[in-house]
Amino acid sequence: MPTNFTVVPVETTASCGEGPGVQGEPPPPPEQAQEPGNDDRSIRGGCARRQQQQQQTDSIRVEPGSCGDGIPRESSPFINNAGMERGNIYEGKNMALFEEEMDSNPMVSSLLNKLANYTNVTQGVVEHEEDEDSKRKEIKAPRMGTFIGVYLPCLQNILGVILFLRLTWIVGTAGVLESFIIVFMCCAGTMLTAISMSAIATNGVVPAGGSYYMISRSLGPEFGGAVGLCFYLGTTFAGAMYILGTIEILLKYISPNAAIFKGEDGDETAMLNNMRVYGTCIVALMAIVVFVGVKYVNKLALVFLACVILSIIAIYAGVIKTAFDPPHFPICLLGNRTLIKKSFYTCAKYSEKNNVTETTELWKEFCGSQLLNATCNEYFTLNNVTEIEGIPGVASGVLIDNLWSVYGDKGAFVEKQDLPSVPVLEETKVPGLPYIYTDIMTYFTMLVGIYFPSVTGIMAGSNRSGDLRDAQKSIPTGTILAISTTSFIYLSCIVLFGACIEGVVLRDKFGEAVNGNLVIGTLAWPSPWVIVIGSFFSTCGAGLQSLTGAPRLLQAIARDGIVPFLHIFGHGKSNGEPTWALLLTAFICEIGIIIASLDSVAPILSMFFLMCYLFVNLACAVQTLLRTPNWRPRFRYYHWTLSFLGMSLCLALMFICSWYYALVAMLIAGCIYKYIEYRGAEKEWGDGIRGLSLNAARYALLRVEHGPPHTKNWRPQVLVLLNLDLEQLVKHPRLLSFASQLKAGKGLTIVGSVLSGIYLDKYTEAQKAEESIRSLMGAEKTKGFCQIVVSSTVRDGISHLIQSAGLGGMKHNTVLIAWPQSWKQTDNPFSWKNFVDTVRETTAAQQALLVAKNIDLFPTNQERFSEGNIDVWWIVHDGGMLMLLPFLLRQHKVWRKCKMRIFTVAQMDDNSIQMKKDLQMFLYHLRLNAEVEVVEMFENDISAFTYEKTLVMEQRSQMLKQMQLSKNEREREIQSITDESRSSIRRKSHSSPQCIGQDIDNLLPNNTQEEEAQLIHDRNTASHSTTMVKSHTAVATPEKIQMTWTKEKLISEKHKNKETCLTGYKDIFNMKPNQSNVRRMHTAVKLNGVVLNKSQHAQLVLLNMPGPPKNRQGDENYMEFLEVLTEGLNRVLLVRGGGREVITIYS
Repeated sequence: MPTNFTVVPVETTASCGEGPGVQGEPPPPPEQAQEPGNDDRSIRGGCARRQQQQQQTDSIRVEPGSCGDGIPRESSPFINNAGMERGNIYEGKNMALFEEEMDSNPMVSSLLNKLANYTNVTQGVVEHEEDEDSKRKEIKAPRMGTFIGVYLPCLQNILGVILFLRLTWIVGTAGVLESFIIVFMCCAGTMLTAISMSAIATNGVVPAGGSYYMISRSLGPEFGGAVGLCFYLGTTFAGAMYILGTIEILLKYISPNAAIFKGEDGDETAMLNNMRVYGTCIVALMAIVVFVGVKYVNKLALVFLACVILSIIAIYAGVIKTAFDPPHFPICLLGNRTLIKKSFYTCAKYSEKNNVTETTELWKEFCGSQLLNATCNEYFTLNNVTEIEGIPGVASGVLIDNLWSVYGDKGAFVEKQDLPSVPVLEETKVPGLPYIYTDIMTYFTMLVGIYFPSVTGIMAGSNRSGDLRDAQKSIPTGTILAISTTSFIYLSCIVLFGACIEGVVLRDKFGEAVNGNLVIGTLAWPSPWVIVIGSFFSTCGAGLQSLTGAPRLLQAIARDGIVPFLHIFGHGKSNGEPTWALLLTAFICEIGIIIASLDSVAPILSMFFLMCYLFVNLACAVQTLLRTPNWRPRFRYYHWTLSFLGMSLCLALMFICSWYYALVAMLIAGCIYKYIEYRGAEKEWGDGIRGLSLNAARYALLRVEHGPPHTKNWRPQVLVLLNLDLEQLVKHPRLLSFASQLKAGKGLTIVGSVLSGIYLDKYTEAQKAEESIRSLMGAEKTKGFCQIVVSSTVRDGISHLIQSAGLGGMKHNTVLIAWPQSWKQTDNPFSWKNFVDTVRETTAAQQALLVAKNIDLFPTNQERFSEGNIDVWWIVHDGGMLMLLPFLLRQHKVWRKCKMRIFTVAQMDDNSIQMKKDLQMFLYHLRLNAEVEVVEMFENDISAFTYEKTLVMEQRSQMLKQMQLSKNEREREIQSITDESRSSIRRKSHSSPQCIGQDIDNLLPNNTQEEEAQLIHDRNTASHSTTMVKSHTAVATPEKIQMTWTKEKLISEKHKNKETCLTGYKDIFNMKPNQSNVRRMHTAVKLNGVVLNKSQHAQLVLLNMPGPPKNRQGDENYMEFLEVLTEGLNRVLLVRGGGREVITIYS
């Protein structure tokens, strides 16, 4: 429906310079004022200078240096247009509110002006030759309309060699009815494809590139590249087919004596060798012509088109003439077998001369002698010789005889079905006798493959889209009209041939029964030579155009950069002529010439063209069904059902023509698709396959949304938490290597990291970090998603990732992190507090946790362990994670040769022998191969080493608390001074005293005191801790504030704090260890000794990870226990289950 636009003028009360809040700007000179025009669409008022600037804005420019897809880029009039002069863009102050937006988005008036001046670029074949003229600077608007630009080229490409050389034979062999079905199926397929193509071609501006451009931009680079190369191969083999047709016309009908290899009648080898020799010469000649100048080929195109049209007019004229004066072409039959007319002139056994009976040349052929008593061929003796008219005419009623098919094997006689004959035992091919034989075995599907190339060529109009005045109108109209015209010609010719020509003549492929004339030429008026010469030039011209178009198609694919090994074919002469692509095209064309049989080459190119048409229909159907917002074709007469029907018909025709050729063509396309997917350049063309993937992903996500997966479907969906350094590079890349080894390319992997700060400030760093992680994921071949979170603290960011990473049912169930090696250092950003909180949060979220210790010693994806063990220490049941992980790791090449060993610990009252048997049976039911060993741990006294280690741990913990306490006191004192007496800080250079070894004079030496105080103040203010809020309130009371520092006050504060600190440290060295901690340390030391004894040389050790204490006061002791537990081991993976079963014995 039409849409009405109303442009509202912005009136100014004074000149342009005046506006609210703007003064002192002089008004423009009176001569710059512009009178409003009579056009309703003009924008009245406003700034004269801006209008002048808009009028001077040049139209969309083509950038010659475009890279990537080989299609010249356009400087977009929509966003980020660097060509706009920003200096004058804000002169009018009416739009001051939108000044920020105008940095990237132009004003509507400027946009409309650019669109009004838009011109498409001429990108036709002639462009390469015209570029030689360096003086031509401006781009002329294309002038071709629908008739010249689309209709005639399509007509010329569709009507070709099959019409002249094979259509009569197809009608004679398949009969009128089956031939009608063949032609109707093929024409229906191309008509449905043309409808789909018209929808795609009118959905925006289509640059030159034809079907390849449309498919690649609609279905993505993988499909586009695969189908584009198939279309290229089809076009190249079409060139070979046209050249073979040209040689066949030359050697069979124009100059039979020009054959180099002479053979007996019916000798195919000599003819094929002639085809190869002449074909090679013509390919070389045509390649030279194309290389020297395409403009000569294009100038001759009109001549070739005239030959085609004159030939068709001659056929229809001949049909009309047969109604009242049919031409005389007698056919000689022996019994019901057709004879070659070349070797004799009299169609009789005897002739009467002067009342004397004499034998004829035909007698000599069958009897080997002129004598009447000679021994003759048995069939010749038993059957009579008759002569019938080869072209009885349209009114003869021969159509009834030609309705039904007459298929035969190779070497069968061409016989007239309703003529009586006496059969003989000898039915095989006898050399030397002038019979006409079928040269190939014929059947319905084979004829479809031979005929289909005659309906190709429907892309000729879309290939010239850059040269059309209005491509969106001309392409649908011209293409559909051309297909309608050619379909009418083909269907009418089938009926007319069947109604005018005798069946045996129709089945005579090379016209041997009519003195070696072209069969369709015998019907033409005024002379058979009209068809012969016309078909010769038309096939020659079609071959030239194939050799012209195919290299440019290959060049477009190469310049797209999606197939790396084709890069060289994107280059050519200085004017863009694709020299290397032409050489490859000529080479592939030569392969078709070596095949040498037109009937063998035709099904090959049918496959490639059908595959191309199939994907055009698929592209239209996908875009229509997805209802993409950008899918708004001007051509309205399409529907997804038509596209789907066309796609199904093309697929059916592929297998009807030749199922093995179809499989080979699909295999070639599939290999190219996978190659582009893995090795090709990344392209984002807004294709429909991406939209289809999004729809499929949405559907799948909605399906798996409800409830957790069944145990049989459980697999680790991993969230990998990475640490980044100051340059946003990954600190432990081996963590990604281990993740890819664990996943083996299956399931979900989310790689996350946290940046501390505010998102608005850290946006650039976040992007850099994401690029760094993505590049590392590509290097490590980790397939997954990357997620960067910017949070006020690292602790909160990790919590956000654990809670919210993933989408719907595709959420992680396992968290993989590296052990914080420097957890004992207080300045470590990923401190032990963050680590312990992460352990708690994964437990609360019912997610499994994997902690890789000594991650830098883990293998890369390129390493291979030739031997070794993966040892599992199964202390407590965790849902089967410890069993499943080694199995998954051994799927990867790195760990494949490692053996799996499972250790479990038996207590005093356990039966270790029975435990081992039960564990072996359990592993058997789990279908896991592993060695089993039960380790007995007897209770003994706690060693002095354990007692001392626990004591040191607790002393260190207490000391850290004291240090943290003094630090907090200092920060609170600085905060109070900052809040209440900033001027006092400027005057004095001292602050609250330090507790451990720091001189108070070095705390706030100069102006940095303000910065540090403000920093501490901001941090404490932003904190949500209740304790901090209370202390802040306490410090803020007036009674606690010391407004002025005196010398006495300073000395007293020093001594007071020193006494407090010394008392605290005396308590530390006199303390006794907690008995609970001693027991835990005892377990860690004993278990570590057992593990070291058994698994010190294992390639990987998997351990149950004990949970953190419920009392948060013992978090630092928990880290010490884990450190002692894993001490002395090279590669350790601490495993904590997610609270559910992940492995089952049931099927």
